[in-house]
Amino acid sequence: MYELHPKLAQDTFSVGEYELSEVRLMNDTRYPWVILVPRRGNVREIHQLTEAEQQRLIYESSFTSEQMMQLFSAQKMNVATIGNVVEQLHLHHVARFTTDATWPLPVWGIGEAQAYSEVAAKAMLSQLRRVLDDLLI
Repeated sequence: MYELHPKLAQDTFSVGEYELSEVRLMNDTRYPWVILVPRRGNVREIHQLTEAEQQRLIYESSFTSEQMMQLFSAQKMNVATIGNVVEQLHLHHVARFTTDATWPLPVWGIGEAQAYSEVAAKAMLSQLRRVLDDLLI
């Protein structure tokens, strides 16, 4: 049975749902950062999904990356599954810029997250929902 990991619930805002994945905004204003969490129980790795689910995840990930790249005029998209802290399968999508705080290093484990204000979170969620609307159910 699927249940969102408490750490992911604590650190993110719900954007909506795709056919396979929950779409969530990381609560860190330093980077436009979305995660996809396949709604499948006890899954830690992509290879544990069925072949059809793997294909769907790649489709949802590619769509998310493309929309974020356009929305934020990103110079690079970092897409990764790490899972060292939160074992539940989740796929990070981070829009990167040569001017961001950690460029060219990865964003994980460097510095401290800067939380969105309520107003800024609502604005970011609205932007994301607008550009991701084609896949949101």
